[in-house]
Amino acid sequence: MTFSSLGLSDALLRAVSEQGYDTPSPVQKEAIPAVLAGRDVMAAAQTGTGKTAGFTLPLLQQLSGGEKAKSNCVRALVLTPTRELAAQVGESVATYSKYLSLTSTVVFGGVKINPQMQKLRGGVDVLVATPGRLLDLFQQNAVKFSQIEILVLDEADRMLDMGFIRDIRKILAALPKYRQNLLFSATFSNEIRRLSGGILHDPIQVEVSPRNAAAKSVKQTVFEVDKSSKSALLSFLVGDNNWQQVLVFTRTKHGANRLTQKLERDGIKAAAIHGNKSQGARTKALAQFKSGAVRVLVATDIAARGIDIDQLPHVVNFELPNVAEDYVHRIGRTGRAGSEGEAISLVSADEAKLLQGIETLIQQRLPRETEVGFEPKHTVPLTEPRKGGSKAPKKPKKPKIRHEGHSAESKHRRHDRSQGERAGSRNQGQRRSRAAR
Repeated sequence: MTFSSLGLSDALLRAVSEQGYDTPSPVQKEAIPAVLAGRDVMAAAQTGTGKTAGFTLPLLQQLSGGEKAKSNCVRALVLTPTRELAAQVGESVATYSKYLSLTSTVVFGGVKINPQMQKLRGGVDVLVATPGRLLDLFQQNAVKFSQIEILVLDEADRMLDMGFIRDIRKILAALPKYRQNLLFSATFSNEIRRLSGGILHDPIQVEVSPRNAAAKSVKQTVFEVDKSSKSALLSFLVGDNNWQQVLVFTRTKHGANRLTQKLERDGIKAAAIHGNKSQGARTKALAQFKSGAVRVLVATDIAARGIDIDQLPHVVNFELPNVAEDYVHRIGRTGRAGSEGEAISLVSADEAKLLQGIETLIQQRLPRETEVGFEPKHTVPLTEPRKGGSKAPKKPKKPKIRHEGHSAESKHRRHDRSQGERAGSRNQGQRRSRAAR
């Protein structure tokens, strides 16, 4: 199947072709015809599966040839949870509408509001916005909703997690009753289903991947390490493996700052991206990371939502997330669009329950390893999946040495920690000579 078989216009097909795409992804195959047919859509798909184009392309076609937006009015509204995601969606809209006579703009907080108000004065066909800034503009009569034909809630699950439900309800109350509604989410949680029930009318449901599943193209590994040694281990892994582009997740903003400073002291160019950073600083850090000027980008979950980097090779969970679903979102930054990726989690003994929750959610037990010289004094307890969770573990295999992608010296330093050899490995680790740091 090609994009031309989905019913898209020549102008859109030309723009898609210029981006190097010819075959639609599974979510695009199902969502695009449904949107073009005027149906409400509720779609669940992992990040990196083409969700944005899945609603952007048919949305633009629906707006083509219609009545132009009046002063301060918009015809299609796309709500996103974060500034970065809003900017990403805005870029997609601009890219795919290149050969259409449609206008668009993006509004979000953290920057001056007056320039955004000026862009809205003449009216725009597509407005991409974060909920808080959109309400500010609406309350100042800078944007009007009377002409809205299509509403898109992108990353709806994240908007609920971030506490935007009240803002969303205020916005919904101000929209025209008759409109087309599209809801895109990484998962179909119970909360999402309740939200959709009050927004969507007889929706077509699109679910192209197992619920809460991690992409098969991502190789997942757990490194057991004491909390106090995590930053040193991270620096070692980046340097020893010569990683040039690594996205690292921390739980807190302050933790992101501290880790960035530690990496810099170790001679690794790094930058942090989180909610306390100005929009300018966040945009600059992301641009440097994409260009290769920064090797490690340290991010919190909220700030990282919307980061779209082609063929990002490595994601590291410096700390496991408190919410298991966030693990899937995090590692979804790599292994996108068919490319392979690697997700490494640095796990300390106090995170055993978080690891258990993740393994239960993704229906698999993650392989564990240790790095010579960083063997934990407090080993991570064996995790047992909760009732209804992952399958029973296979019998432990003998430890094997990882050879791929490492120098001759490091080939013999990293070993799998099988469940049957945990007790013995502690004594063995004491006898093993540690590599010089």
